[in-house]
Amino acid sequence: MTYDQTRAQQPAGRTPEPAGRRGPGRSRCSTSDEQDKIVQHLRHALNTFADTPLKALEEAESAYDEATAQLVNALAERRRVLRAGWQDRDPGTQSEELRHALRQYREVTQRLLHI
Repeated sequence: MTYDQTRAQQPAGRTPEPAGRRGPGRSRCSTSDEQDKIVQHLRHALNTFADTPLKALEEAESAYDEATAQLVNALAERRRVLRAGWQDRDPGTQSEELRHALRQYREVTQRLLHI
């Protein structure tokens, strides 16, 4: 058996995904630019806390609100993609396809429970 460095670096309980492969709807919850903007707001809040604590807290709260809104939107899109993959299918749909969809629901739900 060989040492798999990528697998060894995965967080506990996470199954590594083959390189370059993403299932339907598997994307980050926001773009890099959106994430950078939120991080900048948060850093600004941290850096200005000593001078203007209430304003800093309001800015941190705003960054939190932006991040949660993006997460909600990403989860809604993920649900739409997952549902489109199995809903309104022929009753003869292969059980393996349905099992795959069930695994995806389980994975997302478990990840949400660990937040």
